[in-house]
Order: sequence, then structure tokens, then C-alpha cells
Amino acid sequence: MLELEMARLLEGTSDAAFAVDLQGEIRTWNKSAEKLFGYPASFALGKPCASLVAGRVGTTTEVCCGSCALLECARTGRDISNFDMEIRASSGQRIWVNVSILVASNDRTERRLTVHFMRDIRKKKRAEELTNRVLRMAKSIVNSVEEAGNFPPVSALTEQEKKILSLLAAGMPTKEVTRELQISVRTLRNHLNHVNEKLHTRSRLEAVIQALKRGII
Repeated sequence: MLELEMARLLEGTSDAAFAVDLQGEIRTWNKSAEKLFGYPASFALGKPCASLVAGRVGTTTEVCCGSCALLECARTGRDISNFDMEIRASSGQRIWVNVSILVASNDRTERRLTVHFMRDIRKKKRAEELTNRVLRMAKSIVNSVEEAGNFPPVSALTEQEKKILSLLAAGMPTKEVTRELQISVRTLRNHLNHVNEKLHTRSRLEAVIQALKRGII
């Protein structure tokens, strides 16, 4: 039976993992899912995935709902990229997780399950929010500077370097910057090293602040 095979397999992962049938009903629920959500398997099994997980992005955009886009992708065979969302634990606490989806099927019975893997990313989200707050403070400081032109000359930045600093100034995390510009993390790091050399700065945050002060971005 597909559910039993999945249940045995998913107990071997540290990710919170559970399988959902194409009707949106939870069919397996591993120990890590119990720990993350706070619900025992005896409670979760048979429940509608959308109502139990209650996934959303931000405060208004629901991911988990009656017309689940993930299940529709599984039905039609479309690829599903990993993504971030907030889930709701049994305590009512909202927890940021990164979600990956695997579609498992039984060729003989044509039964399919969508396996959800969820990793707790609260530390990452807190770090991003801290960076965003610092950048907002930096912009406020920059906007209050009246003599923005009294700086020693620096080497000119390339258009790509300006784009990178503009995206970072907007609070975009590294992964999204690389995706937006279609470059690797290593290439991004090289660009930032060149930027720091040109602006005589020591970090990406300091470089963003300098670029804002100088009116480069």
C-alpha cells in the first residue's frame, strides 16, 4: 500500500514530512511533523491538509485553501518549486517554513500522493527582518544628510553592481538577488568584493549605505 510505504520512508527524514492524497486529506504524518506542528499523527491523519496547515504568505495571501494549487499541479503533472510560507502550529503560533513537494505514485493502481517536506526557517526570517530594519534605518539616516556631495571620489560602479546594491537596499535576501539577476551566489560575492574595493567599505551593508549617501543608487 502506497501510504504504508511512504510512512516508513518519511520516518527517516529530519524534515517535517507528510503525504496528502489528491482530495487534500492527510494520509501520513511523521514524528518531525508532530514536533513542528504540535499535533500527534492520531489527530492529523484523515484531516483536510488546508485547514490543519493553514499556510499563508504574509498576513493576507492564503496558500492552503480549498482549491489547492499544489494539488492541481500534482493532478496535471506540473513541476512545483520549493517556496517559503507560514504554517499554523497547534498553539496558534505562526511558523515560517520552506516547503518542497514530491509527487509519489503507484503505477499499478494509479494512486498518487503529494508529499510535503517542511523545514523550519524562523532564524533565517528573523535575520532577514533584522537586515531590513537596519536598511530602513540607514535610508532614514541618509535622507537626513544635507551635504551628500562632500565625499572623496571613488571608482565607478558597473550597472550590474548598481543593480545588486539597489536590490539589497530594497531588503531583498541573497537568494532572491541571485534569482532576479540570474547569477550564482559565488558571482554575487565577487561583485560585492569589487564594490567594497571601489567604495572603500567592508561589508554589503556599509556599501549600500555609502551608495545611498552618494546618490549612486
